[in-house]
Amino acid sequence: MTVGSVGSVGDEAREQQTPQQQSLGTAAARNLATTTKSAPQMQEITSRWLLRMLPWVQVQGGTYRVNRRLSYSVGDGRVTFVQTGNRVAVIPAELGELPALREFEDEAVLTELANRCEQRRFAAGEVLAASGSAADRIYLLAHGRVEQIGAGPYGDETVLGVLADGAYFGEAALVDREASWEYTARAATACTVLVLTRDDVLNLAERADSLREHLAGLAALPQQRTNKYGEAEIDLSAGHIGEAVVPHTYVDYDAAPREYELSVAQTVLKVHSRVADLYNQPMNQTEQQLRLTVEALRERQEHELINNTEFGLLNNCDYEQRLQPHDGVPSPDDMDELLSRRRGSKLFLAHPRAVAAFGRECNRLGLVPESVEVAGHHVPAWRGVPIFPCNKIPVSDARTTSIICMRTGEADQGVIGLQQSGIPDEIEPSLSVRFMGIDEQAIISYLVTAYYSAAVLVPDALGVLENVEVSRWR
Repeated sequence: MTVGSVGSVGDEAREQQTPQQQSLGTAAARNLATTTKSAPQMQEITSRWLLRMLPWVQVQGGTYRVNRRLSYSVGDGRVTFVQTGNRVAVIPAELGELPALREFEDEAVLTELANRCEQRRFAAGEVLAASGSAADRIYLLAHGRVEQIGAGPYGDETVLGVLADGAYFGEAALVDREASWEYTARAATACTVLVLTRDDVLNLAERADSLREHLAGLAALPQQRTNKYGEAEIDLSAGHIGEAVVPHTYVDYDAAPREYELSVAQTVLKVHSRVADLYNQPMNQTEQQLRLTVEALRERQEHELINNTEFGLLNNCDYEQRLQPHDGVPSPDDMDELLSRRRGSKLFLAHPRAVAAFGRECNRLGLVPESVEVAGHHVPAWRGVPIFPCNKIPVSDARTTSIICMRTGEADQGVIGLQQSGIPDEIEPSLSVRFMGIDEQAIISYLVTAYYSAAVLVPDALGVLENVEVSRWR
């Protein structure tokens, strides 16, 4: 009796602790219910301001030709180096970027010149070349930053320009025995440079007929008359009176203008027929698959418009339009200088971290950047020009990035996007979806294709502030 009583008391206690379920649970109820669900989400989708702000030009025939006036500007590229440990060497063919060696193709001689380049290192603040002294060598800047220092209007020092990796200066020394330095070149950071002297070039020319003939040909060339942009001069007369002879002229065109072919981004979307037939409520599976695929394709399109080696904005910016920040971080002064290089700038494009770095500089200086409304969105602006975020602009391992400034539109000789609308099976301008059939495994295939490119009509339409530091806090 005693044991039985104890057992009854234990059962009653358990029943009080875990009461019996009196209604249908939520887990079981979901089997009979239609849930409320969202469309498939995707983290890769961004604002894609570049695609939205570029004016798109219809390109028939898949090619866009940019006709320009004939230009005589040469040697405006950068020099590329290779590094082995702590030793740096210039790629011989890259010496062809120097004006004096432009179109010189003797690989053996270029290799010899590259071997004669002497590697030197300069500490921050050290002078590489002093203003007024004889210029008898050219400097190839492999790494670091060099400031070009000149005299201001009141006798004080002023920074005329900043040079960075891949730049060269002193190129006139290779052909002009009377050349002198018009500015002082001073290292702003620790620098690694290669030095090629005029004596080395002339000594090699005594033994190499091809180099001697090339240098002699340069001296014999007539001086081309150009404007400040390097274009062939148009002879005009103004302010004359009487029966002065009016000059005769014509506008010469570039005989080999650049042509931009439409690039392509493609993928094959595959959907099983069973999924397409049976699982279409409340959302069409094929439509959702296609929507996300198109989003990914547009993201890749914007990435290519910025980074592609052939037509990307970062790679097609003229070297005369590339600037270096004076203190590493993007300051209001740097943004002003970037704006001053072109008329009618329509937009800045910067990585979100660069936008934040510019905001920190404005805070430090007590400035409040304005904002402007674009398509219903408030975006930061500088001097009335909107600064759009774009995460497609790369940030290097050294925590540096670039800020792009551009003028847009054909009428303003700016940057334009290229597309061809009206293609077969088009669902968006210049984007098509083509049915490719059903294979033996009952899988439906669709070819999704986007055609696009970008063109810079004149060099000053696009400018880039390079090597912008985004991780400095002060």
